[in-house]
Amino acid sequence: MDKLKAYFKKDRFAALCGLELVECRPGYAKVQLKINDDHFNAAGVVHGGVLFTMADFCFGSAANAYGRVALSINSSITFVAKGTSGILTAEAREIGRSNKLLTYDVDIRDENEKLLAHFTGMAYATHEENQF
Repeated sequence: MDKLKAYFKKDRFAALCGLELVECRPGYAKVQLKINDDHFNAAGVVHGGVLFTMADFCFGSAANAYGRVALSINSSITFVAKGTSGILTAEAREIGRSNKLLTYDVDIRDENEKLLAHFTGMAYATHEENQF
């Protein structure tokens, strides 16, 4: 886990957003984000781009944890409720895997376990090994 965390710390955009990789193993990841004023849109709720980035980072972490570079080829998100404060948690779970394609569901919840967004992503697993 420490090697995975060190590898994903190289994701500068995730770091800029304040994302923390809490747990990661092949096919599963958990990411948390403490909401601050920089995460809000003009309407005063957590920006959809923040939620998408959080889900994408979580899914990417789980897919890359197998040790091969996995790159997103398709993703979608559905916003279910607004986030306004506290700590958000994203959990990625693998729902399909072949030799080349990895498919994930990611749910983002607030501190009260309220579902804020549901994301589905598919990644292409390359032959290139990750440098853990």
